[in-house]
Amino acid sequence: MAFKSAVPYAIGFVSPPLVVWSTLMGGAWTWLPVVVMLAGVPVADALMRPHLLHPSAQEIRDLEQRLSFRAVTWLWVPVHVALVVWAVDMASNRPMGWSLAGLVLSVAVVGGAIGITFAHELVHRSGRRERVLGDVLLALVSYPHFAIEHVHGHHRHVATPYDPATARMGEGFYQFLPRTLWGSVVHAWGIERERLARRSRGVWSVGNTMLRYAATMALLYGGVYGIWGARGLAVFFLQGVGAFILLEAINYVEHYGLERREESPGTYERVSVRHSWDSSHRLSNWLLINLARHSDHHLTASRRYPALSTREQAPQLPAGYGTMLLLALVPPLWRQVMDSRVIAARGAPHDAPPGVGAV
Repeated sequence: MAFKSAVPYAIGFVSPPLVVWSTLMGGAWTWLPVVVMLAGVPVADALMRPHLLHPSAQEIRDLEQRLSFRAVTWLWVPVHVALVVWAVDMASNRPMGWSLAGLVLSVAVVGGAIGITFAHELVHRSGRRERVLGDVLLALVSYPHFAIEHVHGHHRHVATPYDPATARMGEGFYQFLPRTLWGSVVHAWGIERERLARRSRGVWSVGNTMLRYAATMALLYGGVYGIWGARGLAVFFLQGVGAFILLEAINYVEHYGLERREESPGTYERVSVRHSWDSSHRLSNWLLINLARHSDHHLTASRRYPALSTREQAPQLPAGYGTMLLLALVPPLWRQVMDSRVIAARGAPHDAPPGVGAV
């Protein structure tokens, strides 16, 4: 059944009820979703068999046409909106303390791991409706410019010095984070400026998507403050910050140390499977709708998530995303595990199939 094959990718829908239940239980229980996502998922990945996918050309066409897979991402939008609204309302009336911190961080982890991942899928689509759904999810975590920089910047410049989302070998996560946070905003603004210039329009025109995003966020923040006050506004802001920090930690893992060869000054080889770290760990790929099949995503960014293939030629992460995220938070341990793998990946033959590296 087509519907049945999409069910594993809906596993993330368990997280909002878990956040609600743990919050109502109170105390240390409010931290349960954080423990499940950051500890339970890595353990499950280690215990489960790898999930390898090698769909044929016909199977890829069939998978991309199935409505059930698209519905998973569409339905997440109202669920995530409801979760954030409920959390802000609940937190605005709770006393300060560890239980409130647990609630905020739980919502942040759900937003960063699932919300932004689903937004990533949606903003890559050609249809306006799906891109708008992606914009809604990104606005919920105060990171709307990701839709511009990721699609039109990261996919063009990945694994080059021009990409703020590609971590350099030897660069610790805490060095990478401020560089990518600032760089992504600057790059998104530059992309919009260039787009408007090609249309003979000024950067301060109403057609500037960055200005529209800024206005949207101002209205959203104003609405949250008007309804829930300063406490609600702080909670909304902090869950968004936690979510996009988790996003950037995922970016750190996905491309750490990988480089495209410079063929002439400022011109780099085309993107290939060698320029993203892959992982076939089952639960991570279900939860993150095949985001860990990252090499195939960069080869064909327009391909929908259920049709992404396992690329054995790509450099492979030694563990699932959950484990690698925890390692990234301890830079000496991360470098001990990853630097030798980066050196080996850089020395791999340059005859892997090239990709378009475009949207």
